[in-house]
Amino acid sequence: MAANTSWAALGKATDLRNRILFTLALLVVYRIGTYLPVPGIDGGALRDFVEQAGQGIAGMVSMFTGGALGRMGIFALGIMPYISASIIVQLLTSMVPALEQLKKEGEQGRKKINQYTRYGTVLLATFQAYGLAASLEAGDLVHEPGWYFRAACVITLVGGTMFLMWLGEQITSRGLGNGISLIIFVGIIAEVPAALAQFFESGRSGAISPAVIVGVLVMVVAVIAFVVFMERALRKITIQYPRRQVGMKMTEAQSSHLPVKVNPAGVIPAIFASSLLLLPTTISTFSGGQTSPVMSTILAYFGPGQPLYLLFFAAMIVFFAYFYTFNVAFKPDDVADNLKNQSGFVPGIRPGKRTAEYLEYVVNRVLVLGSAYLAAVCLLPEILRAQFAIPFYFGGTSVLIVVSVTMDTIQQAQSHLLAHQYEGLIQKSQLRGKGKGKARKKRGGPTRR
Repeated sequence: MAANTSWAALGKATDLRNRILFTLALLVVYRIGTYLPVPGIDGGALRDFVEQAGQGIAGMVSMFTGGALGRMGIFALGIMPYISASIIVQLLTSMVPALEQLKKEGEQGRKKINQYTRYGTVLLATFQAYGLAASLEAGDLVHEPGWYFRAACVITLVGGTMFLMWLGEQITSRGLGNGISLIIFVGIIAEVPAALAQFFESGRSGAISPAVIVGVLVMVVAVIAFVVFMERALRKITIQYPRRQVGMKMTEAQSSHLPVKVNPAGVIPAIFASSLLLLPTTISTFSGGQTSPVMSTILAYFGPGQPLYLLFFAAMIVFFAYFYTFNVAFKPDDVADNLKNQSGFVPGIRPGKRTAEYLEYVVNRVLVLGSAYLAAVCLLPEILRAQFAIPFYFGGTSVLIVVSVTMDTIQQAQSHLLAHQYEGLIQKSQLRGKGKGKARKKRGGPTRR
C-alpha cells in the first residue's frame, strides 16, 4: 500500500505533516504518563512482583497498557474501559429499539450515543480501578492500605483513562489515524524491544535453542503476512442498478459490487474472548496467592496453555465473530433495505427479504473462513508459547491490532496525500486559466465585420 507514497509529495503536504507531528506529540504525552506512578504504591515490592509474574498474564496485560500496569502508572487501566464500553453500547444499539432509533437520528443521535459511551467508560473504569486497588492491598504492594489509598487510586486511574479517551478523540479529529487504536498500537510497540531483548538473552544463556529462536522469528513474519492478506481479502457480490431518471437526466444501467470482508468483525472477537478467559487469571495474579478452592480448580483447567482454555478460546472467538458481525458490523436486513431504496438488486435475487436471506447465506459461508482465520492466528502463538516456554508474550490479538492499525493509518495518509495532489492540480488549472484570459485580453477579440 505504501508503494505509491511519494516522499516529495509528503514534504509538500503541510497539512498532513502538521497532522503527523500533532499525533506524535500526543502519543509522547501518553508515553510520559505511563511512567507517572499512582500515589501510595510500594515501588520495590511492585518491581519484585512484576519480575515474578511477568512471564504470564501480567506480562500480556502490561504489554497492552504500554507497561503502565507493570509500573502502576496513572494510565494503568489503559484505554480498554472505553473500548469495552463502546462495544457494549454498539451491541445494545443493535438490540434495544430506543437506542436503534437514536442511532438513526443522524448527528444528534450519534452525539447522544457517544455520551452514553462516556458514562459507561466511567462506570467500568471505576469498578476496575477499585478492584485493582483492593488486589494491590491484598498483595502487600501498598505503603498504607485503607480507604484513603483506595479513593486516591480510583480517582487517579479513572482520571487517567478519561484523559486517554480525550487524547484519542483529539488525535482522531486533528491528527492522523484513529486515536484510540493508535494508543493501543503504541502501547504494544513500546514493549516489543524489551521483550525481544529478553527473548534473545534467553537464547544466549542457553534456555532456548537457536532453532526455536529462528523458528519464532520466521513464524512472526509469516503470521504478519497472513494477517495482511486476510484483512484485505474480500467477497464481492455483484449489484445491478437499472436505468432510472434522476431529475431531468436518464442514467444508464450500471453494475457495481458489494464488498464483504472475510473478517468483518476485525479484532473485536479476539479482544472479547481474551478478556473473558483471562479474567480469573488476572484476579488470582493480583490476589497474592490467596485463591479459593473454586478459583484454584478454574485456574487448573482454564489457565493459559491448557487444553480446555484453548478449546473455549477458539469457541468464543467463533461465537463473537458471528455475533458481532450480524448484530453490528454487517446487518443483512439493513443492507437489503438500503439496496432496495437505491433501486439496486442482486442478479437473480428478488429485492427485499430474498436479498437479505441471500446476503445472510453468503456472509455465513464467508465467516466460516474468517472465524477460522481469527482462531488460528490467536491460538498458534498460545500453543507455541506453552510448548517452547517463550519468555515474552507474543499473541495473535496484538499482531491483529498492530497490522490493522498500520494498514488503516497508511490508507488515511494516502488519502490526505491524494487530496493534496488534487488541490495542487486545481490551483494550477486555475492559474493557467487566468493566464490564458489575460493573454486573450492583450491580443484583443476578433474584429466584427
